[in-house]
Formats: sequence, structure tokens, C-alpha cells
Amino acid sequence: MAIDRRREAGGGGRPLPEENGSVPGAVGGGAAAPSGPPPANAAGAEIQAVPVPPPAAACSPLLLDYDGSVLPFLGGLGGRYQRTLVLLTWVPALVIGFSKFSDSFLLDQPDFWCREADGQGNWSGTLAPIHANHSGNGSIFPPPVLPTPAGGNASECGCREWHYRIRAGLVQNVVSKWDLVCDSAWKVHIAKFSLLVGLIFGHLITGCIADWVGRRPVLLFSVIFILIFGLTVALSVNVTMFSTLRFFEGFCLAGIVLSLYALRIELCPPGHRFMITMVASFIEMAGQFLMPGLAALCRDWQVLQAVIICPFLLMLFYWVIFPESLRWLMATQQFEASKELILQFTHKNRMNTESDIKGVVPELEKEITRRPKKVCIVKVVGTRNLWKNIVVLCVNSLTGYGIHHCFAKSMMGHEAKMAITHNFYADYYTMAGIALASCLAMCPVVGFLGRRGGLLLFMILTALASLLQLGLLNLIGKYSQLPDSGMSDSVKDKFSVAFSIVGMFSSHAVGSLSVFFCAEITPTVIRGGGLGLVLASAGFGRLTAPIMELHNQKGYFLHHVIFACCTLICIICILLLPESKNQNLPENIPDGEHYTRQPLLPHKKGEQPLLLTNSELKDYSGLHDSAAVSDGISENTTANGMKSM
Repeated sequence: MAIDRRREAGGGGRPLPEENGSVPGAVGGGAAAPSGPPPANAAGAEIQAVPVPPPAAACSPLLLDYDGSVLPFLGGLGGRYQRTLVLLTWVPALVIGFSKFSDSFLLDQPDFWCREADGQGNWSGTLAPIHANHSGNGSIFPPPVLPTPAGGNASECGCREWHYRIRAGLVQNVVSKWDLVCDSAWKVHIAKFSLLVGLIFGHLITGCIADWVGRRPVLLFSVIFILIFGLTVALSVNVTMFSTLRFFEGFCLAGIVLSLYALRIELCPPGHRFMITMVASFIEMAGQFLMPGLAALCRDWQVLQAVIICPFLLMLFYWVIFPESLRWLMATQQFEASKELILQFTHKNRMNTESDIKGVVPELEKEITRRPKKVCIVKVVGTRNLWKNIVVLCVNSLTGYGIHHCFAKSMMGHEAKMAITHNFYADYYTMAGIALASCLAMCPVVGFLGRRGGLLLFMILTALASLLQLGLLNLIGKYSQLPDSGMSDSVKDKFSVAFSIVGMFSSHAVGSLSVFFCAEITPTVIRGGGLGLVLASAGFGRLTAPIMELHNQKGYFLHHVIFACCTLICIICILLLPESKNQNLPENIPDGEHYTRQPLLPHKKGEQPLLLTNSELKDYSGLHDSAAVSDGISENTTANGMKSM
């Protein structure tokens, strides 16, 4: 009787998804549906099957297979309209790069002295040259130590008027504007906290909103509000107003970054996703390289802030020229809007709609009255595999960006005694060059080893660099104390710099690849929320840097040890992840559930694999819940006819 009801629930004579020609839920997987008269109850009366309205799972599998059916019908990336949209997701990356690395210039800690102490300009209080921190906004090297006068006399901080020498190409910045030195130096770190905390909350909140209302509204409203808050930052009258507005600027910047990332991923076919994403990363790094020149041209921090924000005005035109993500519309079963957008694609690409051999448009017209089905990220809690994959990638991004500060601090000198150079620009471009080399290395490594293999390799390099720096350098330090050892502190410093470069190189790749990996294995219906979780975890990793600086590096060694232990845990957890290279993006939660892990190395011919593939999995759930099968077809059946475990 349950099988008869399932056949009636299909509606319109369309067969339900089956595995190997069998009815899911039947004992043994191969029993045919009974063809005799309807069964009777104990009294001999015929039982009438009550018609069940078509559930959501009755949707045509053709419409749920976006990468296999809809995207090829639109021409993939071969269409002129698709290429234009990809280009429009690249252009803002340059301005985003300016915004992410602006703290290095706006909040750079200058050298200072008191004018009242000596009219000749002699120093009464100095700072060792320390390089400003980007860690609050995606940056790569540590913030300055809290400034204290060289003499250590508290009376030297009782100055009323300071004179500053700013090394970051500006005549005046936020520190010199409001005299954020000595007892007020902690306000610099609060300003860095504000932007980073805004990014964290922005990723979490805008990710959920993007899954509910769409990527396009989140992008456009974020652009509007970043113009309001960003330009108001330049008009701040005190550091409190500056820090508060920077929080909201970071919140809006997170919405722009997340929505563009999701749109970029959802536009691409499987073979081009990584390349398209890496091009955007290179453009963002171009903003990092051009930032010193922009600061030198602007000279004043208020002008620099305005110049960074004003290009977002051009993104207001995206409301007219940029459509909603078609993949998200199809995954959430908004078929009426999907049909209009498909016709827009065919018109822009000058395609002939009559050549729709696969029947995408006719199937859309059949399902056009279906109610939308939107999902929140909290649905992940009820899954078996998907939530584990997201948690593993969150820990990876947290560890990658967190330990990055440890390597950067070791490279610059834990006590600011061994900076690479004493030139701001030399150190800035050294760090930017390491990040660029990391992205360049990711391209062939991920192309050859895949997402999981590449992430595992870079995490192993990070763990080795961290453990060698913690263990080997301490051993060298002990031997250098012996008179006949022949070792000096310079040998230890050289090893520390070498391990730090390797660690920064690999940890940057770990953080970037974790975000991309999450975007691929998270289903379309909750991709915004999944990306928001991983990007927020990366923000928490960066947040450890200004926290350590605020405490004058107390507990620095323990900080490094904790993240080094996390790298070892991550190496084991990465083996549990699936491989998403050249795989279709999952569209709904059941699809994401069936992204199961595969062996890291392919098994040899004739060798029995230890892990079953999806096609070899058996479904025995019908033995226990066959009576309720008509209620949950849509939730438990995927596009390939298998039930989620």
C-alpha cells in the first residue's frame, strides 16, 4: 500500500527517482510494485488510496541538475553575457584590496617626540621602528607594540603637543590626528578591533541573508551602506566615532566580499571555478601592491579614506546590469524568476530558444507554480556529513589565519629587535610578495593534487614550519650558550626567518583554500551561510593578533604552541573531507550529504576498495519507515535517486 501511494504521489505519470530500476524503500532493493487489486482490510472492505499532493521531491531532476543540464544549455562560460558577469565580479576586487589593507596606513604607529621638551626637535620619546598591522582586515603582518618612551619615564608622556614622523607615505594619519600615543595607544588597537569585528559579524549575518533573499540584494545594499559609513569615517571628529563607523564599514565590506564570492562560484562550470576565483585573488593583491602609491598621492588619511570608498559608487550600476544568481533561483525552486532570467541569458547571448533539445524551458513551465523552498544554515545541524565538513574547514581557516600572525611576528622579531629591514616599504612588499608567491603556488598544486590534496600539503608544511621553529630553534638557542658550540644568535635568527617565510607561505594558502573548498562543498541553498561561517572563523584567527599586541605579547609562546597543535589536528581532519575537483556543485542539502570522502590515492586495478562509492551504497531505510515514506520523498531523495543517510 505504501508503494502504491508513492506511485500516486508522483503525479502526471512521471516516475519517481529509482536506484537500478527498483523502488526505494522496498526490501532487498529489487521488488516490483504489486499490480493486483487494491488490498482489503480484515473485514474484506477495499481500502481506497487517498491521493497525496505532489511533494517537493517530485520536481523534475532535470531542473535540479544545474551543472549537467541548465548551464550547458546556456553555453557555460562561452556566452558573452556570462563572461561579462564574471568580469563584473573581478572589477571590485581591486577596491576591496584597498579597503582590506588600509589599516596599515591609517593606523601606522609613527615615531614621535615632544615639541615642548626641546624646540630644536631633539627626541624626548622614541619608538623603535615597528611595522603596522593588517591583521584586523585580512592583513599579513603584526601591529605595533604599545608605544612607550625610550627612557621609560612616565613624566615624558605628560606632553601637550607631539611631533610625528610617519613612515607610511602620509603627512597625517589617525594616530597623529588625535595623539594616540603613550596612555592613549590602546585606542589604536580598538580601532583595529572594530573593523575586524565588523567583518566577522558581517560575514555571519549577510551570509544567512544571502540564502534567504538572494545574493544580489545583499550586494547592492552593502554597496549603498559602505558608501554612507565609509565616507562618514573620513569626517570623524574623534577616535570613538572613527572606531564605531569602521565597525559598520567592515560589516558592509563583508557583505560585498561574500556575495561576490558566491556569485563568482555559482556562475562557473566545474572546470573553471578555481581559475576564476584565483584571478579575483590576484586582482585583490594588485590593490595591496598599489596601496603605498595611493597613500603617497593622497598624503592625508581623510583623503585616502575617501579615495578608497568612492569607487564603490560605480557598483550602484550593478542594480541595473547584474542579475540574481540563476543557480540559487533554481535551487530554491523559484522557477518563474528562473524562466525570466534564462530568457534574458538567451537574449543577451543571441541564442535560439527553439533549440532547447533537453527541455529545460518546457520543464520550467510545468513547475512554474511551485512555491519557493528556502533553507537556513541551521538545517545543517540535522545532517550527518555536511556539518562535519563545514566544521573541519572552519577550524582550518581559523588555524591558517591565526598561526599566520605567529610566523609574521617571529619574522619581524618577537621583541622588535630583528626586523628584516628598517624600511616600511621594504617590509610591506616582502609580506605582499610572500602572499603572491603562495597564490601562484596554489594554482599548479591544486590543479595536480586537487582541493583536498593541496590543502593537506600546505597544512603539513605549516605544521612542519611551526614545530621546527618551536623545537629546533630552542635547541639551537641552548647550544649557542655553550662556549665551544660554534653557534651564535645570528644562526638562530636566520633559521627563524627561514621557517617564518615557509610558514607564512603555507598558512596563507591554507586559509585561502579553506574558504574556496567550503564554497564548493556547501549546497547552493545554504552556500552563503557556509561561506559566512568559514570567513568568520578566519576573522577570529586574525583577531588573535591585535589581542596579543594589546597585552604586549604576553603569552606569545603559548599562542604559537596552541596553533601548532591545531595544525596537527587539522591534518587528520582534512582526510575526512571529500574531493570536489571537477565535481558538480551540490544544489540542496541531500546533495551535500552525499559528498562522501574518497581514498586519497586511487586504488589499483583488481584491488578491492575499502570505501564504497555512492553507487554501491545500499538503502535499507525502508525496512523501518516504509509507512511514512510518502511524507519525506523530497527531503530524503536526491537527484540521483538515493536517500540521504
